[in-house]
Amino acid sequence: MTDKIRFAVRKFDPFEQAMQRCWEMYKQERQVDYEIEFVPLDLEDLYDALFLKKGLENGDWDIAHINTDWLPQASYQGDLVPLNQFIKDNPPEEYEYAWSESLLNLQEFNGQIMGLPFHDGPECLVYRKDLFEDPLERERFYAKYNRELKVPVTWSEFLEVSEFFNRPSENLYGSVFAGYPDGHNAVFDICIQIWSRGGEILKHGEITLSDPKVVESLEFYRNLFKAKGIIHPESENFESVKAGEAFANGEVAMMINWFGFASWAHIDEQSVVKGQVEIAPIPADKPEFSPSLNVYWVYAIGQGSKHKERAYDFINFAVSIANDKALTLSGGVGCRRSTWHNPEINASIPFYKKLPELHQTARSLPRIRKWADVATIIDNMTTQAIKTDKTIQELITQAEKEIKEL
Repeated sequence: MTDKIRFAVRKFDPFEQAMQRCWEMYKQERQVDYEIEFVPLDLEDLYDALFLKKGLENGDWDIAHINTDWLPQASYQGDLVPLNQFIKDNPPEEYEYAWSESLLNLQEFNGQIMGLPFHDGPECLVYRKDLFEDPLERERFYAKYNRELKVPVTWSEFLEVSEFFNRPSENLYGSVFAGYPDGHNAVFDICIQIWSRGGEILKHGEITLSDPKVVESLEFYRNLFKAKGIIHPESENFESVKAGEAFANGEVAMMINWFGFASWAHIDEQSVVKGQVEIAPIPADKPEFSPSLNVYWVYAIGQGSKHKERAYDFINFAVSIANDKALTLSGGVGCRRSTWHNPEINASIPFYKKLPELHQTARSLPRIRKWADVATIIDNMTTQAIKTDKTIQELITQAEKEIKEL
């Protein structure tokens, strides 16, 4: 038995730095005689390592960051160790009231707890205060559109504001989207478009794309990418991290992205927009349709691990009050209620107090075993909408056919 734990980490500098610091503190406090190997992996590579290569099952990985999209598949396949007995014997700090129910439901299957919350932050509208509050920008906007410059609450307002701030000669773009076909980001985007118009993709327990709002949403998304003068030209190649980096680099006026990228851009020393970030609800046809999307990351233990006790002990240490706060100050988003209400956190990130509000409107993707396969089909449909001239109805019909064949 090797004296090394292998940890598959979601690749993102703040995550990697927070995990390394946490390990150094753990090692010093516990006086352990073994090591941890952190292996940062991009989203596609992480899924491949955990599921396609069966790394959770065969012992390649003792601990993994897993997002809640993948948990139904992992649970069905028996890839993860239920944590119930570990929690009973050695519960996390203040376990009974540590997390909101919205951060506990998605990792529980038939009473079995498959992970503990690592990183959260529902999707929202992220924007630059310095641009929206600039008197000259406000004057110019009024002169052009005959209305006050304000944070958009509808998609038509979103398009106007994006067009206004789109200035390629200044390396500034109205918005940015994550269109890279990884089975996730474009799927999140299109679901938000559908929900924000009052549509649904899950009806009577079945995935359906026949809702007219799906057609409307896909057309809107296609036009976003095909139209010039609205979004960052690299949007087709960006996943959410790259989109977040573009915002932090000062290249984007606003974006629909995860809360974590707002907090990171607001506090990171390298961020061009440090201290100038704010969040708002996602635009919608009607205020009651404004959605958020709740997909979060958990710490989980692979069923094939030969170090299950050690793995849990480290996870338990990592989700402590102090480490959850430290993750947030590093640029991640801690999940504990104590972090949400921490005075130091709220002084550094004034909009952090809006997290509970986002959770009230946050929706989750369908909890079905083959969601990863369904998401790949929806992702391909959305990608073809922005990269081909096939009709929207043709793309939807093909996607529905493939989903039924699953």
